[in-house]
Amino acid sequence: MGTGQILTDDRRIREVLIRAHTIALLGLSPKPDRDSYQVAAYLKDHGYRIIPVRPAQVEILGEKAYPSLDDLPGTVDIIDAFRSPEQILAHAREALRLRPLVFWMQAGIANPEAAGLLTAAGIDVVMDRCIKHEHERLFGNVTL
Repeated sequence: MGTGQILTDDRRIREVLIRAHTIALLGLSPKPDRDSYQVAAYLKDHGYRIIPVRPAQVEILGEKAYPSLDDLPGTVDIIDAFRSPEQILAHAREALRLRPLVFWMQAGIANPEAAGLLTAAGIDVVMDRCIKHEHERLFGNVTL
């Protein structure tokens, strides 16, 4: 991991999901009917430590929330972005300091410029894939 590639094959994505323990969810909504909330709840239920990143929130899903990636106190394995493609480049720049294994853009989100910046820095990227759906597809309902 951390080779600075865009990950598309199942083997590499599976390795990421096995190796990862801590996932920062960028743009995590506090509303239970939102996709980001449901994805975060699923990840938490399947053994991952989740870190909500959402301005003006104190806590989401029982976890302390942070206003931005720059406010995170330590490192994370995956940054899972629920932001519009136009906002991703700024977040990719923030992610460089954290050096995650992977910067993951959820289904419907792709930003090739951000992907180029991240991969050049040795950070792997997943674009336009839902981390929950990938986990379900590759592992069934197994807690890692």
